[in-house]
Amino acid sequence: MPPTTRPSRKLPPPIRPVARPAAPAAPIAPSGPAAPPPGRTRLGLAGLVALTALGMVLWPTGPGAQQGLMGLGNRAVGEGPVTFTADEVEYDQTTNMVTARGKVEAWQGDRVLRADEFTYDRDTGVATATGNVALIEPDGQTLFADRVELTDGMRDAAIEGIRGLLAANARVAAAGARRTGGTVTDLARVVYSSCDLCPEDPTRPPLWQLRARIATLDSVEQRVRYRDAAVQFGGVPLLYTPYFSHASPDAPRASGFLSPTFGQTRFLGGFAELPYYWAIDDHSDATISVTASTDQVPNLGGAYRRRFNSGEVTFEGSIGNLDGTDADGIGGHVFSQGRFTLDENWRVGFAVNRASSREYLQAWRYGAPRVLTTTAYAEGFWGAEGYARIDSMLYQGLDAANSTDLTPFVLPRGYADYVFPNDGLGGRFTVDASAFSLFRSSGTDTRRVATRTTYELPLIGGMGDIWTFRTHADLVGGWVDGLALAPTYGDAGGDGFFGRGHIRTALDWRMPFVRSAGEYGSQIIEPRVQVVTGPATGSQLRFPNEDSVDFEFTDANLFSLNRFYGRDRFEGGTRADAALRGAWLFPNGGQIEGLAGRSVRLATDETFADGSGLENRSSDWVGRLRLAPVTWLELLGRGRLDKDTGEGRLWDATATVFGGPFSLSGGYLLTNPAPNVTTRKREEFSLGGTFRLNEYWRVGLFGRYDIGLDRPVAAQASATYEDECFIFETRFVRSWAEDPSTRADYTGGTLLLFRVGLKTIGDFGLRAL
Repeated sequence: MPPTTRPSRKLPPPIRPVARPAAPAAPIAPSGPAAPPPGRTRLGLAGLVALTALGMVLWPTGPGAQQGLMGLGNRAVGEGPVTFTADEVEYDQTTNMVTARGKVEAWQGDRVLRADEFTYDRDTGVATATGNVALIEPDGQTLFADRVELTDGMRDAAIEGIRGLLAANARVAAAGARRTGGTVTDLARVVYSSCDLCPEDPTRPPLWQLRARIATLDSVEQRVRYRDAAVQFGGVPLLYTPYFSHASPDAPRASGFLSPTFGQTRFLGGFAELPYYWAIDDHSDATISVTASTDQVPNLGGAYRRRFNSGEVTFEGSIGNLDGTDADGIGGHVFSQGRFTLDENWRVGFAVNRASSREYLQAWRYGAPRVLTTTAYAEGFWGAEGYARIDSMLYQGLDAANSTDLTPFVLPRGYADYVFPNDGLGGRFTVDASAFSLFRSSGTDTRRVATRTTYELPLIGGMGDIWTFRTHADLVGGWVDGLALAPTYGDAGGDGFFGRGHIRTALDWRMPFVRSAGEYGSQIIEPRVQVVTGPATGSQLRFPNEDSVDFEFTDANLFSLNRFYGRDRFEGGTRADAALRGAWLFPNGGQIEGLAGRSVRLATDETFADGSGLENRSSDWVGRLRLAPVTWLELLGRGRLDKDTGEGRLWDATATVFGGPFSLSGGYLLTNPAPNVTTRKREEFSLGGTFRLNEYWRVGLFGRYDIGLDRPVAAQASATYEDECFIFETRFVRSWAEDPSTRADYTGGTLLLFRVGLKTIGDFGLRAL
């Protein structure tokens, strides 16, 4: 008697399954009996039904749709068709059971499911995948299971023997899992780690692993919750908690507590910082942190960030107390900035930075700036040719030696420049203009307007010589009050309106001689001479000086028309600059390059202060040297020598050696007292290096020593271990910097940090000093 059929029952519609292009529309049965056993039919439509159900398991759609075998996350599901292959697909009309056997494989886009056998009971709606079940994600993550059973329209699932190979070398395993409601998945006896197993003994515990009795993944809330969880190192549990949770790996952002920081310092005693992250919405977030210590009242800090269509803002601040220092009492700080684009040319921005004291910032670990700047600005860009900016500035000096009365307030300050296209001769004009108003509570007040026009024309001679004609003209005017006061200390009768103009013209000649050195590369000898002329300026003490106080004569400004950096001081008269440059270029890319030169003036004046190197008719000698003949060695240095005695007035040299697993660098600095800036000669050397001891360990050392004061300036040492899953880092920093007024070490001058990082889990920090 033939098997009973059920013509009234219709097959559920498929989700547009298609076959691989190279395969026929119907599945191809393997070699075997010519006809199926009684009551069973091999037919393509039943295969579509079975793999359609499989597709619904893998890629369900609609609200709360899950992705993957366990419903890990709710990332967008592709809308393409489910494609499948199998060695054999059967439909049992008696039991109403659909079965696919032998290398069952289904995919949608780049996501693939494989199993040895897949069955679907059309009466009960239960679907089962057994035997080497594997889900391969587009990013390479792979989940394995021994058996998967799905019910309730494929929304609920029971899974046995889960193993997963995830991103960032992470691995997960669980005895089983249960998905309910299509949104929540519970895993039993979970083990998670990103460490490689020992190749000699894979049964040995990894370096670290997270074990939990139950782990729950909620794709709606995008949270992972653990119960009875412990972190084991080498199989030994070191950290235990009955419950904790974190955002799921695919959650874009989620509110919650961040890793705490523990430590001990001289001013805080023992302390613990616990930050909380608040994901406010898609455009803004905040971090709130409380730091409790044994010696101070708790400190409250926070940060807020928000993005707009046209810009962004960031606010950071804190409030706390600091007893036992010069900054006793309640303190706090505010660091903020923002920037907004108005149109294709203009943008505006601001920065508000204030603090109660430097001691407060250092003690509560908010940095150690010496000067804070508050500003508001607008700036415009017109390609590479035009630029304009207007701003205001308020400075706060945090060193005790800084006088608040002498700290300037700038309102406003403007600057604009424009570079014209090259003219018919190949020359180029540049025009700029600037203005500012600068006020002090006590001291010099200055308002100034300035403009400069520059023209430069390069020419090539018949013998390869290079001629450059340069000129610039300056106009400066303004108003000054208190010129004789600090910090300008000018002539007492110079108050009121002032104005002046100046022009400088130069002709620069260079003649590069190139010679082949055969297999050793090429050599270059290049003499250079420049003649600069313009009206003499004489003494300039009757004019304010705000932007040209700090001056250093080196090879970098030897050929500058005005060797002052700003516009408040002009270099006048006629002079000649000369230098000889030599270079040896090697075929391996290495080189040896050096320059030496000086300047001679026709007349002397009081433009440059004593000790600047330009106070006499003949200047000091300046030069530079770069030695990099091979890839593992580089020496850079520049200096200035007294024109009469040859004594070094400036040395700044560094040397670096690269040696595969290590690098070593050293430096030497010598500066004489800078006019109007410092009164002490500075001489110090530094030495540092990094060393990779083996595949996992590296150490670093650095130190700087002040020869003049005969004491160290700073020292630092670090040691780091890092492998595929674990990071351990310790760092010691010691600073001997002193407050100029009290001669006491700054708060927070000694630091000892420890950091432990479990990759893919989080970092934990400890500050010991």
